[in-house]
Amino acid sequence: MRAVVLLSGGIDSATAAAQAIADGYEPIGLSFRYGQRHERELRAARNIAKELGIKEHYILDVRLHQWGGSALTDENIAIPVDGLQTDTIPTTYVPGRNTVFIAIAMSLAEAKSAEAIYLGINAVDYSGYPDCRPEYLEAFQNLANLSSKAALEGKAPKLLAPLVMDSKLDIIKRAIKLNVPIALTWSCYQGDAEPCGVCDSCRIRDRALIEAGLPELATAVGRSIYQP
Repeated sequence: MRAVVLLSGGIDSATAAAQAIADGYEPIGLSFRYGQRHERELRAARNIAKELGIKEHYILDVRLHQWGGSALTDENIAIPVDGLQTDTIPTTYVPGRNTVFIAIAMSLAEAKSAEAIYLGINAVDYSGYPDCRPEYLEAFQNLANLSSKAALEGKAPKLLAPLVMDSKLDIIKRAIKLNVPIALTWSCYQGDAEPCGVCDSCRIRDRALIEAGLPELATAVGRSIYQP
C-alpha cells in the first residue's frame, strides 16, 4: 500500500507521516515552496523524510505569495507575536493553501496509485483556520470520490487526518510513541537560526513540549513562560 504524505517540516505533518508508516503504508512525501517567508521548514521536511526512510519526496513550487493575503507570504504583514487569539482567524492563515495542496496531493496519489493521503491538519489548536476542520475534510473526500478516473474505478484515495481532533500535547505524545525525530522539525513562522519563541506556532509547540516532559526541545522563551 502507498500513501501520499504532506510534509511541511513541522511536527504535525511529521507525526502524520510516521502514523502512515505505522499503519502499513509506503509513504510518498509531498512538500511545497509556496512563497513562505523562509526555506527553513523545507530543509526540515527533507531531513524528516530522510530520517523516516521516505525514499520518494517531491517539492513543488506553487507561488501563492504572488497575491499575498497572509503574514506567511507577505512581508508587509507582521507575524503576530502578542499571544494566541481564539476569537479570530489569525493573519497567518494562507487563503486556499490546504485546498491547493490537497488537490495536488490527489493528482500525485492517482498517478502513483496511492490509496491514501495523510494530512497533518489539526482543528483543536487552530480552530480559526477554516481549512483545518473535520467538515472541510469530509467535503474534500466527497470531491475525491467524484473527481478522477481512479474515483470512477472505485479507487479514490482516502483522506486521512489522524491528528485532526488532537491537542498539541496529544500530538507530541503520539510523536514520541512513533519515534518522530522531533528535534528535526521546524514550526516557527520565522526563518532565523533559532525559533523565535513568540509567534503563535512557537507558543503552542513550546507549551506542549514542556507539558510532555521535553523542555529541552522548547525555546528559551517558552521555557521561561511555561515551565513551573
